[in-house]
Amino acid sequence: MILDDCELPIVLAPLAGGPATPELTAAVSNAGGLGFVAGGYLTAGQLADTIAATRALTQKPYGVNLFAPGRAGSAEAVARYAELIAAEAAAAGAEIGQARHDDDDWDAKLALLLADPPPVVSFTFGLPDEQIVRQLRAAGAQVWLTVGTVAEAAAAAELDPDALVVQGLEAGGHRGGIDDDPAAAVGLLALLQLVAVQVRQPLIATGGIATGAGVAAVLSCGARAAALGTAFLDCPEAGTPTVHRAALRGDSETAYTRAFTGRTARGIRNEFLDRHAEAPAGYPEVHHLTAPMRRAARATGQPELVNLWAGQAYSLSRSVPAGELVRALAAEARAALAQAAARFPA
Repeated sequence: MILDDCELPIVLAPLAGGPATPELTAAVSNAGGLGFVAGGYLTAGQLADTIAATRALTQKPYGVNLFAPGRAGSAEAVARYAELIAAEAAAAGAEIGQARHDDDDWDAKLALLLADPPPVVSFTFGLPDEQIVRQLRAAGAQVWLTVGTVAEAAAAAELDPDALVVQGLEAGGHRGGIDDDPAAAVGLLALLQLVAVQVRQPLIATGGIATGAGVAAVLSCGARAAALGTAFLDCPEAGTPTVHRAALRGDSETAYTRAFTGRTARGIRNEFLDRHAEAPAGYPEVHHLTAPMRRAARATGQPELVNLWAGQAYSLSRSVPAGELVRALAAEARAALAQAAARFPA
């Protein structure tokens, strides 16, 4: 397994939409973890450039994450939502975007990765066809599939991936499995234990892990590695916008929402999130609707109109270089494991 070539069982969770940068990915890999290139929202050409920039900064293993395409949402519900939020977009100095369904340049990205495979390719938002898994593995890439329930884990395991990324409800950003129903979400430690007895694949645990003690906890529950996303958002190498970094230093609660993208995601509560609790399911149509508003709000420092993705433990984020953070997490995990072991005298 590729993690055997990494010094530390610490993975950078993909941070699509801006926070992920070649510098951040490389810093995590160079520190002994496994960095990830976030392929979501990029064209195949942009992804190729990002991978090339990452390779220029590290000789260590890394992964690439893709969004699996899904079904279109209700055109009528999305149109009603567009009318509802038009005034808020205008107040931010933007127009409503064009609601459209697309596959995030799926075929072209797959062709790119098959022609020049990275060490790992992971998938979120659904499962790829079994043929795609076989093709990527034959090309030399390991395949990781993201799951959020025991049923999803069982379905993913049937595709014979190299690992499953088990995402708990504590995670920031989008629910990464097939089903984005918030009612189906399960806490990470419970989910990890349930999945571990159902499948044979190695498990990567993600969701609400912000400290070395959290890393130690999931390793103790059977995970091969811990994947952290929110914990890296305030690192200097991240492309996290200023308005988002400021929110990470606040104390607001997080909540699930479809208001910004049409797919359930966890973010720091703000006025837009609270006003649109009944936003329709419809990804990426709603994402395209709100994108101009969010872009304008980020540029002008209006946090109440920005998707402030963050996990439940976001207040434990640290503003330190990514490599330093990886090393600190490893030291904390070792200490936590030793402390726990000391409570069970031989």
